[in-house]
Amino acid sequence: METREIDPVEDLLAFADPARPLAWLRRGDGIVAVGDGVVETIRVPAGTAPLRSAAIADAWRELAQDAEVDDGLGLPGSGLVAFGALTFDEDSAADSVLIVPSLVIGRHSGRTWLTRIRFSSSAATADNAATREYGPHWAGTVGPGAQSPQGYQDSVRQALGRIADGELSKVVLARDLTGSIPAGSDLRRLVRALSTGYPDTWAFAVDGLIGASPETLVTVQQRTVTARVLAGTIGRGADADADTVASAHLASSTKDLDEHEYAVQSVLASLRPHTRVLAASEQPFLLKLPNLFHLATDVEGELADGGSSLDLVGALHPTAAVAGTPTPAAIAAIRELEPFDRGRYAGPVGWVDAAGNGEWAIALRCAQFSPASSEIAVTAYAGAGIVAGSDPESEMLETRVKFRPLVDALA
Repeated sequence: METREIDPVEDLLAFADPARPLAWLRRGDGIVAVGDGVVETIRVPAGTAPLRSAAIADAWRELAQDAEVDDGLGLPGSGLVAFGALTFDEDSAADSVLIVPSLVIGRHSGRTWLTRIRFSSSAATADNAATREYGPHWAGTVGPGAQSPQGYQDSVRQALGRIADGELSKVVLARDLTGSIPAGSDLRRLVRALSTGYPDTWAFAVDGLIGASPETLVTVQQRTVTARVLAGTIGRGADADADTVASAHLASSTKDLDEHEYAVQSVLASLRPHTRVLAASEQPFLLKLPNLFHLATDVEGELADGGSSLDLVGALHPTAAVAGTPTPAAIAAIRELEPFDRGRYAGPVGWVDAAGNGEWAIALRCAQFSPASSEIAVTAYAGAGIVAGSDPESEMLETRVKFRPLVDALA
């Protein structure tokens, strides 16, 4: 494969396949698969031992070790890359997937490139990367899915009972919205709406999973490991004064600070065996998004072993921020209290390169798009962390705030 610098490109998404875009964007930078050409797809179903993430990491290592990489840029996302989306639960009926496109266009720090990827036995990739006109605007609506608002509050009450009984300290419960959009809709429009509306998030599209996540699971670049932990949430106020009140409430909330500390300690414990040096900010900071505030903590370390970003994904997932504490008890509670299969919601989504570098987020603020004969089915998800002191109605309203980016973009 070869990567070559090209003239600047304004809109990377214009090169993507309208029906099945592959994209990873933040503030206009990122990588996008050109058209629908795919060199390799690694799919890992349920029941794969020992873990799906480990199976994908091993398969990628095997594929990448024999690759001839001609990349003079060495920028994040240049060279041989694959886009990935993994399931939240090992038992999910959905596949975990890693997709290697034949042509990738990328941009980072003002530099733009084109990467051509092919097996020695395959035909040469076309030299020209062509844009595709955006299809007409479309709209879709979603409504209550398998978990109704009242059902969600009932599940929260059951979770609080388990917390009071000492079974677990925290569990993250989600609910779903389902609906459809017209067949043939240009899904790039949704990616673009999320990317421009929420520029500080990772806007992604991988195998029909589309969203805008504010939470970095892990990033590896030249052996430097970084992660951002988000836990503890409150909706933005209607004006500046209400914003100030909301942010002050979150920053001083014992319930939210405890929930956040669970999540931070979970990430640190998972990363320590793989790092030489590891540090986290002493106090969380407030991350301001267009629709809400999060408590956030940044973690940084140095990779100690010969691992890759995919290996760290396997070590970290699922974090306390999207599962709970202790993790096995939280996963068991989620399976019993959520009346649906999460699929890839709250699972790792991102990209990896031949050297193991990569950027991985947790698939939040997202929906899975599944083409059918006459329409495209949509299932969206949002969750909230349940700890002692949680109020069922407040947690349900928190999920409503988290649904807003996707619901607004669909409309």
